[in-house]
Amino acid sequence: MKAKKLKAAKFKKDPNWPKPAPTARFWPVLGLGALTGMRATSGPTFLSHYLSGQARPKGLAQSPLRFLQNPTVASTLKGLLGMELVGDKSPKTGNRTEPQQVGARAASGALVGATLYKARGGSALSGALVGSLGAVASTFLTFWLRKTISERTHTNTSLVGLGEDALVVAGGSAWVATQAKK
Repeated sequence: MKAKKLKAAKFKKDPNWPKPAPTARFWPVLGLGALTGMRATSGPTFLSHYLSGQARPKGLAQSPLRFLQNPTVASTLKGLLGMELVGDKSPKTGNRTEPQQVGARAASGALVGATLYKARGGSALSGALVGSLGAVASTFLTFWLRKTISERTHTNTSLVGLGEDALVVAGGSAWVATQAKK
């Protein structure tokens, strides 16, 4: 038994042993993708806010995705998110499950995923797929939740939307704080 423990400990110290796949990209992108499914501009807003306050990642140095690091872009996206939060309550606003809305959220999730994966040394394509799929799944899930809560509690969907807005802002703020600690 003792020999097995020594052998296992020795094996772990071998520098040639492959390191586990980094989850430092997947889960953060999936989280931003989920937020993006709720509000299309939320993922890019929180990612840009985070990146604009960080040292420039090597992965984005020559990438066209580096524009999200710009503080002016971060400020502009915050304004757009504010407008989306207000506009979401308008009765003239279409459902997020309409094809153009789903497409916008998928593209926004793809942008977030590609940028964060690239910034952390991964494949932009893989990141785009994770971000896009997370956004689309969240789009339909949160639409169903909002509609169901509204119907079962006899609450106006705009009021339920305010709760959703609070989740987006709190979730995005927590995401930024968590990433900043790493």
